Amino acid sequence: MDGMLNKDPVLILALQEVADPEFPISIVDMGLIYGVEKQGNTAYVTMTYTSTGCGCMQWIENDIKKRLLQEESVHEVEIEVVWSPAWTVDQMSEAGRQKLKTWGVSSR
Repeated sequence: MDGMLNKDPVLILALQEVADPEFPISIVDMGLIYGVEKQGNTAYVTMTYTSTGCGCMQWIENDIKKRLLQEESVHEVEIEVVWSPAWTVDQMSEAGRQKLKTWGVSSR
């Protein structure tokens, strides 16, 4: 996938503050963000969800937009949801796995 590894460090740091509504960890640590970059004043986010039936899609996307628009140089946010590659627990960060374990949820 083009751009999958493009992760603007400032925008990734901002997205660390966006929590998954179902688990107390960030969408970055969940492995939902495949790429985020800024072109001009627009932030482009490529992401996925844990399943196609995720009931929190609109909520998460609204939280992403709200957080990125707090960045001084971001005036617009475009989100592309992709389903390939499919999300797996292997995409979670080690910090995300540890947080799930502290909440009694095993990621493996």
